[in-house]
Amino acid sequence: MAFWPSVVVATPAHSGVGASLTYRSELSLAPGTLVRVPLGAREVLGVVWECPDQPPEGLSEAQTKTVAGVLEGLPPLNARWRQLLRFAAQYYQRSLGEVSLAALPPQLRDLNTVQLARRLKKSQKQQADLAPQAPPDGTATDIGLDLSDEQREALQALEAAQAPVLLYGATGSGKTEVYLQATQHVLQAQADAQVLVMVPEINLTPQLEARFRERFEPLFGAGALVCLHSGMTPAQRLAGWLAAHTGQARIVLGTRMAVLASLPGLRLIVVDEEHDPSYKSQEGARYSARDLAVYRAKVETEALVAETGDAAARCRVVLGSATPSLESWHAADQGRYLRLAMPARIGGGALPRLRLVDMNHQPKGAVLAPPLVAAMAERIARGEQCMVLLNRRGYSPVLACHDCGWKSACPHCSAFRVFHKLDRTLRCHHCGFTERVPRACPECGNLDIAPIGKGTEQVEEQLASLLADVKRPDGGPARVARMDADSTRLKGSLEQQLATMHSGEVDVLVGTQMIAKGHDFRRITLVAGINADSGLFASDYRAPERLFALLMQAGGRAGRDAVFVSSQGSESELWVQTWTPQHPLFAALRRHDFPAFAAQQLGERESAGMPPFGHQALLRADAKTQQAAQAYLNAAAQAADGLPHRDEITLYPAVPLTIQRVANVERAQLLVEAVSRAALQRFLSAWQPVLLECRGLPQARGLVRYAVDVDPLAI
Repeated sequence: MAFWPSVVVATPAHSGVGASLTYRSELSLAPGTLVRVPLGAREVLGVVWECPDQPPEGLSEAQTKTVAGVLEGLPPLNARWRQLLRFAAQYYQRSLGEVSLAALPPQLRDLNTVQLARRLKKSQKQQADLAPQAPPDGTATDIGLDLSDEQREALQALEAAQAPVLLYGATGSGKTEVYLQATQHVLQAQADAQVLVMVPEINLTPQLEARFRERFEPLFGAGALVCLHSGMTPAQRLAGWLAAHTGQARIVLGTRMAVLASLPGLRLIVVDEEHDPSYKSQEGARYSARDLAVYRAKVETEALVAETGDAAARCRVVLGSATPSLESWHAADQGRYLRLAMPARIGGGALPRLRLVDMNHQPKGAVLAPPLVAAMAERIARGEQCMVLLNRRGYSPVLACHDCGWKSACPHCSAFRVFHKLDRTLRCHHCGFTERVPRACPECGNLDIAPIGKGTEQVEEQLASLLADVKRPDGGPARVARMDADSTRLKGSLEQQLATMHSGEVDVLVGTQMIAKGHDFRRITLVAGINADSGLFASDYRAPERLFALLMQAGGRAGRDAVFVSSQGSESELWVQTWTPQHPLFAALRRHDFPAFAAQQLGERESAGMPPFGHQALLRADAKTQQAAQAYLNAAAQAADGLPHRDEITLYPAVPLTIQRVANVERAQLLVEAVSRAALQRFLSAWQPVLLECRGLPQARGLVRYAVDVDPLAI
């Protein structure tokens, strides 16, 4: 007897291929089964979505190809996973196969049945070797630290919560301990339960992984926790995914990609630093891992209630942050999320005091204000650590000739190449094009070409010079270190730099936003933010929200150990260099008053109809010329006039992106707005066939690709 499985494969939405393809099989294949199928001249991995015993109407046996092989030994991807991926594809306007296959580890796509069987056998052996020496004691519920009253109340509320939980806790209030305790309760309550813990960036995983391993390895073994992020090798990602999919891994710690992992026993999802824009993918499906986490918890809960008949069964989701996103804050205001507040720091420590440095009154051209340098010197002499935040890597953003006006523009992008002094290169941070620094101006031959602006390399160099005479308590010289994407590029370098910081070998840490959140540096008492004004007057309406969050998170690295601060006889401080100290954002920051800042920002957005009070999508086009990109977008807008629900939508004219050319590809975008999310989704679904048709228009010749970005974070 023949069967006709419907298989989804990795085909983008703009390819014109349907959501799934029909194949022939001699075996009945369970939905969720992974198979290898022919696609053109290739053999690719696919996921069986359904397997009827009759071919679709109008399709003959001669028109179908046969399934090439089944990846045996792997349990099928369950219905809850498939529902999550179906929703993600529909909501973010991508093809089902594109999203589903992207959620699987890349190495899995290249394995045949024999190779997979070998990997599964190896994975099972590793899990057996990493099992705990003794079975976990289900009565051990107090292995964690003593909880504060706020932590205890938050845990009790979380246990009883019927809605997503927004854990609004001050920096240093012990949110991580709440995550650990909640994880422990879930895992000890049910033998096959799994927990997903998400962080926004890879650099936050080592510290969090160490804390989770310290807590849970004695109970469940070293194999109980796996990581999933893009910094892992393909083999590591496959091993982690297999352990999660088979239920061997009890805890999965990862970045945004982990939200799409197969976790059959999922009972708790933690999204740490939920406000972070890194949770929104900027390529491919452009999904929001935070929003999908909330939806996934809902799907898992509905399935649990249906399977067990217990109306109280739950898969809970916790969104944690000291500076929640305004979308989540608004959802809590409306009652859709349960907001739990933890305003006090563990140990009774005070939040850092804000010190604004008016750069109008500082020496001209000063990168670091003299009062700030003096304050840092005092801290170092007492054995305290400092942190300097500048969200721009390299030595300077531009190298320029003041005679003829030449600047270090990238020949392939509409951006400047950044000057990196350490290796004497000009490097484009968009396309990667790199050249040696010229000896003289390429245009006029002037030997006096100079850097304009400042980056982390320059700040590190200047601080080392300014603090050269400062001595540590042991008599040694002050040590300045830098942590950014350049200094942590080599494998193991991130862990090494974090270790030197925690051990006290470094006195001043200079870095980009990667140092500003999540890290628990115990001896930092002074944090400085320089060049903060760049976020005050940006064209993006989200810029103030991001700046406030960044400064508040950065300040939260100071004074985390109340005992250490009091023993030093000092107080923690956040210094901010600004040319506009009177800006209202700093008034809220001085009071550490996020609720007031959120209310002010939400009021402005409501009056302007901006998210979360309105809903947006972007249609982006990449083409060989800017004219072709905009022509395609404008043609698509005109063709939308006859679509249903067009009167509920506002379409704006096509415009170039802020950086309109990257790697010799011109980029443009068209903004779509709607009052309701449902209206936006109805329109986008009806618009998709039109977008595909417009690609073939003469005026769109030269179009490379197009993509829809739902709920964009940058416009």
